[in-house]
Amino acid sequence: MDDRLPLPTPDALWAFFLDVDGTLGDIAPTPSAVVIADHVPDTLTRLAALSGGAVALVSGRTITEVDRLFAPLHLPVAGLHGLERRNAADRISRPVTNPAPLESTRHALQDFASAHPGTLVEDKGISIALHFRGAAGAEKEAEGLVTALLARHGAALELQRGKMVLELRPRGADKGTAIRAFMAEPPFAGRIPVFVGDDVTDEAGFATINDLDGISIRVGDGTDTCARYVGASVAAIHRWLDDAARTLAGHAQGTKETGHE
Repeated sequence: MDDRLPLPTPDALWAFFLDVDGTLGDIAPTPSAVVIADHVPDTLTRLAALSGGAVALVSGRTITEVDRLFAPLHLPVAGLHGLERRNAADRISRPVTNPAPLESTRHALQDFASAHPGTLVEDKGISIALHFRGAAGAEKEAEGLVTALLARHGAALELQRGKMVLELRPRGADKGTAIRAFMAEPPFAGRIPVFVGDDVTDEAGFATINDLDGISIRVGDGTDTCARYVGASVAAIHRWLDDAARTLAGHAQGTKETGHE
């Protein structure tokens, strides 16, 4: 990763969509160990105020977990890779799903984790993830289990791969569909969408951004990515967002001084 990687110069008409883990916070051994630096909520608060509120978090976490990480900041959020979404009007939408396939899957994954120390089940309510970062040797067996579960429940569930994690979730939504939904509503509509992510889970978002002639940025290595900017670090993204807030503040000040508000 290169902290000197050139990133696009912010524009007053941008709409910001930001992944959380691996983008705004460094990856940790477990999801609960991820920490968001104290200055990040402050930066996002300024950026939201200066962009007319056009800042959203787009995460694999639940909306509740995102709010906990960024408290007291309260932004529009797409959670569970787009399965749930809270828009700028504070309305939350979630799919109506059949709980039976996921309940069967939940028990199977929990049994697997009990038998494989170092693996971890993250129960997100309407999706469930099996992490093997602490037991890399269990990856092949985890893949086999998930393949069998999909064969049994494939009409209702789909696999979302991530960094050292396999997540089973209802079909029908992803980060790309969430971004499109935001872009159809104020304060995002009519702006240039920008999405920053770090993982294969963000590729649907990058593809949507590219289709909308926006700006797609992948943090870290991404040899098989459709993002147009690749290779920045989490720290570099922090600085870039802070620079964006400063740039927009300067633009707003300039507009006031010229009388064109």
